[in-house]
Amino acid sequence: MFITLEGIDGSGKSTQAKLLAEALGEDTLLLREPGGTEAAERIREILADPAIELDPRAELLLFCAARADLVIRQIEPALAAGRSVVCDRFTDSTVAYQGVARGLGVDLVERLNEATTGGLKPDLTLLLRIDPEIAAQRLSGEADRFEDEGLEFQRTVAGAYDEIAAAEPERVLALDGTQEVAALHAAILDLIRQSSSPGLGNAPIPG
Repeated sequence: MFITLEGIDGSGKSTQAKLLAEALGEDTLLLREPGGTEAAERIREILADPAIELDPRAELLLFCAARADLVIRQIEPALAAGRSVVCDRFTDSTVAYQGVARGLGVDLVERLNEATTGGLKPDLTLLLRIDPEIAAQRLSGEADRFEDEGLEFQRTVAGAYDEIAAAEPERVLALDGTQEVAALHAAILDLIRQSSSPGLGNAPIPG
């Protein structure tokens, strides 16, 4: 099965992705976007650096390049081998951030996502909802390109995620990201057990 976690910066995705991968077993592949391959990790460094000026179109294409490499080298082989994959961000992030918040258009981003992934979609996407002001308080250290955009940008991204969830309610399941870490992890496992997503099949979910 292929599960992705989405949400604005500071929503707790990375922590919950790690906990979920551990819960699903040692054969589960944990990935992040952009990243997961040598090329994608180098692209991540460019995208995260606020000192490097990037046109939104260049930003979008860099995300797509990193994703293409990740899908081909990591995700597809793992799924073909019957392994579960948990990924911190995937195509929905590009729709929300570049398509909506950057104003490049959802249609353009979705066409590029299709080309980049060969049509691969997650079996289940967990959207962690949190107020941008609360999320900002969680962030510490030097801000990356997107964290540095401010609250209004994050509010736009959050609204875009809500639209994605409304359009695909069977795939995208929303949770309250303000919960304590352990409580949110338990809620995620409950949602996976209850999910009717056909791609999850009879996958063993910890009880």
